[in-house]
Amino acid sequence: MHSHNYRVPDPFKGQVVVVVGYAPSGVDISRDIVGVAKEVHVARRSPATSETESTALPNLWLYPMIERVEEDGSVLFQDGSRVKADTILHCTGYNYHFPYLGEYLGIFVDDNRVGPLYKHVFPPHLAPHISFIGLSLKALVFPLLQLQSNWVAGVLSGRIELPSQEDMMEDVKTFYSELEARGFPKRHTHDLGACTYEYEDWVAKQCGHDGIEGWRKEMFIAALKNFVHHPESYRDEWEDGHLLTQANRDFTKYL
Repeated sequence: MHSHNYRVPDPFKGQVVVVVGYAPSGVDISRDIVGVAKEVHVARRSPATSETESTALPNLWLYPMIERVEEDGSVLFQDGSRVKADTILHCTGYNYHFPYLGEYLGIFVDDNRVGPLYKHVFPPHLAPHISFIGLSLKALVFPLLQLQSNWVAGVLSGRIELPSQEDMMEDVKTFYSELEARGFPKRHTHDLGACTYEYEDWVAKQCGHDGIEGWRKEMFIAALKNFVHHPESYRDEWEDGHLLTQANRDFTKYL
């Protein structure tokens, strides 16, 4: 009996691939396939671009967003550039969808805003029986998940008390009004962005914990800057190694 090693053919080998989206997933995927694909063309919304840009990789190009896709597979970009694609990959994020919570429970998704939610977690009219953990974007994700979980656990155990339903609903309305006044799109309701530290420190305070450690915040900022300036190597090379010493010192408290 003979054994054979079979290799699954790479689906992108020799192909012209268009990747839509250039957040971390789009960056990583485009660079994963660039070694086997013939060409990789990336359409990106941010940072804003008005024309095609070459990269350090000879078969990877950056474009503004797509104007249209034609029946023969041709992709027309907003700067007038055109390529004929074998494959189009959408790295454009995802939409929240909770159809089982809609009419019956009064929790709706409107343009990717899940609501009404107090501080992105509790529906005022159903708290504490239903809660959401991890909806927020552009945050220190793992500390955020831990803090929100601790907050929910504390509320369910009775150790932490939520405001009244009326006060929570008023907070939600105020938050939505502030977003609208700033011209913030509804679909970005759960995008913490520059408010991530303020929000996570607030949740930590509800749990009786200290705020997010300084070294975590510094690492987050350094990683973002590294991603912007060195997208091709930001996961493999960094210049904030000195913060590891502070992190190790904190972690020893748990050993």
